[in-house]
Amino acid sequence: MFSKTRVTEPGPRTQPTPEPEPARVDTSYDIPATTARTRTPPSVLAADLTVTGNIQTQGDIQVEGTVEGDIRAHQLVVGESATIRGEIVAEEVVVNGRVVGRVRGLKVRLTATARVEGDIIHKTIAIESGAHFEGSVQRQEDPLANGVTPKLAPPVARPVSDDSE
Repeated sequence: MFSKTRVTEPGPRTQPTPEPEPARVDTSYDIPATTARTRTPPSVLAADLTVTGNIQTQGDIQVEGTVEGDIRAHQLVVGESATIRGEIVAEEVVVNGRVVGRVRGLKVRLTATARVEGDIIHKTIAIESGAHFEGSVQRQEDPLANGVTPKLAPPVARPVSDDSE
């Protein structure tokens, strides 16, 4: 940023042009810089709102009301007063309220006020003391992949040999 000029040089002095500042990238999502997106505020479903049907977005959602249906989002925060009856699929899920249904997420966190009745499929999970959870927990490397648990191939039928002859 500073340049050194000689005092003995003849001619007018020019001010050095400032170097542009490097671009800053929000890394709060732990996404590689090549795919980072600008962060927008979450869509908020108010406490007095009831939604019947599925919700799908590439953004973030904060639910304070009631949802009767599935939710697919980038990040989902279930507020303390919220109730969701359906499947949740998101990269990051924070549950402060009630969920009845399956939860699938890369990062799942149940806070002390959470009440979850259903299975949780996750890559990482945190359950705070005081959270109420009924269901099973399964770790998968990619819990967002279509929700299909890989199954083994059926056994191959082999002919039965008759050794009585």
